[in-house]
Amino acid sequence: MGTEERVLDAATSSFGTRGYDATSLDQLARDLGIRKQTILYYFPSKLALLDAVIDRSSADIAQVLESTIEHAGDGFARIEAIVRAVFRLAIRQPELLGLLREVSRLGSPAAGRLLQNFEPLLERATGFLEAEMDAGRFRASDARLLLVSVYSTVVGVATEVEVLRAVGIEPTLRSTAVRRRELINFLRAALVPDEPIKPGRAPRKKR
Repeated sequence: MGTEERVLDAATSSFGTRGYDATSLDQLARDLGIRKQTILYYFPSKLALLDAVIDRSSADIAQVLESTIEHAGDGFARIEAIVRAVFRLAIRQPELLGLLREVSRLGSPAAGRLLQNFEPLLERATGFLEAEMDAGRFRASDARLLLVSVYSTVVGVATEVEVLRAVGIEPTLRSTAVRRRELINFLRAALVPDEPIKPGRAPRKKR
């Protein structure tokens, strides 16, 4: 692995666990056993490093989600598949979801960059939700706002793993599976009507 990739890996881990403000280029350099000037050779500032981390991480996450969607079924089965994929990421690469949480906290311009990177995926997800609502399989609502709510809920619950570890509690696979099952049940109750809604009976809100 080259030096640039090592720096990105270390920065992703630190931004996603310690936080952006608590991460310094000096500390990253010491942890990597290199000079700070070496980091600045590849990334002229800490902000430039954050941008590079956001770009690479969002591409990695999007690839996982795109692959999941490609092999998932229709209707709520697709939602469940995505939730399971996010939880797998939380277990295998918690720094990626921790980074999403941190970027949301930082706000603009970092959050705007992340949103721009995810825009094609968000458009596809919005279209999926709108089609499900039009078919009466999901409750009618504003698809874009619903997507934001689902994103916040899924990432929030999935990143509890990292929060628990931060306070010295090591989550078990069993406890993680329980949280995942409860989240899936919650989303199913929120999205899927008790009885199919006839198309045209309850039109969704247009964006």
